Amino acid sequence: MVEHLIRARLATAVGGLRGSIEAALPTIAFVVVWLVTSDVRTAVIASLVPVAVLLLARLVQRQTPQYVLSSLVATALAAFFALRSGRAEDAFLPGMALSAAYLAGTLLSILGRVPAVGFLVAIGDPGYREDPLGWRRNEPLVRVSARLTWVLVCLFALRLLVMVPLYLAGQVAALGVAKIALGWPAYLAAVAVMGLILVKGATPVEREELGHEADRQL
Repeated sequence: MVEHLIRARLATAVGGLRGSIEAALPTIAFVVVWLVTSDVRTAVIASLVPVAVLLLARLVQRQTPQYVLSSLVATALAAFFALRSGRAEDAFLPGMALSAAYLAGTLLSILGRVPAVGFLVAIGDPGYREDPLGWRRNEPLVRVSARLTWVLVCLFALRLLVMVPLYLAGQVAALGVAKIALGWPAYLAAVAVMGLILVKGATPVEREELGHEADRQL
């Protein structure tokens, strides 16, 4: 079934607890130090310290540093905006801009009948490189992927609805809490909602090779 296939692919795409911690620590350090010192530069430096420590730990353990590197890029962008304006709340602008871009992208992908979750599923298909859009010929897969992509649309919209008013009000501490809560925990909640959709569904797979993979996941 399509649901079994997508559930298996989503499970491999979701990172672990360590990745979520690596993403959250720079924000925690930034907010705490800013609340104590009210100095943006000091808070920015503090946010970079855990990234450096976590990256070193990954390298020493010979593990993939992708989550730390992602956190490093996000932290660097946040630092640039905060230092440029001198306002701590501007550190959250890149994240909000990214959420807005994801919101637009996922919504357009549904309207264009190329739902974003469909690509996540298709990447695991052995024939993806030869025919990256071949999965669109599987109408049931497109329908299920569209329903799952709507969950992501709601997630990104929720982030903006919560964080934009806090940004406009200059609530730095609340922004930090919202960023963490609406990051990994909210993503896990979205995946849980997707899981409920997948558990309740029983859509047959049309493509034989996808059906075989789905059967292996049962």
